[in-house]
Amino acid sequence: MNPAPEVGVVLPERQYTPDNVQLMLYNAALWNGHRIHFDLPYATEVEGYPGLVLAGPMLGDWLHQLVDEWLGDAGMITSVSYSNRGATYVGETLTATATITTFDAASGALEIDVAICNEAGESVAPGTIGAQMFMVSD
Repeated sequence: MNPAPEVGVVLPERQYTPDNVQLMLYNAALWNGHRIHFDLPYATEVEGYPGLVLAGPMLGDWLHQLVDEWLGDAGMITSVSYSNRGATYVGETLTATATITTFDAASGALEIDVAICNEAGESVAPGTIGAQMFMVSD
């Protein structure tokens, strides 16, 4: 884990550019058969989207993954809360961001503001992840 946890630390960003195969496999694992995720003519002509719509839980998984990889073996996620506020699409490059907003050095408790941002820089899935750093005693 790097850098050390303190309020204001920005975790390394991750970018995702999902394709049709990734979306299909993700939705198959969820048993999510909504046509906006796999039927391009339906998504664009009937629902009016500009392309295939990413599954909302995929964005939450990316937020979780960003923090979990940063924590490594030094801690664990204790809570995840996020809200999908805008549609995202296959082929769009999305960026996962995270900033530590609270850290209690005595207990190791962290609160981290997270978000998925679209190519325009708009937050389409803001949230908060709680984590617990493992305290090492001498």
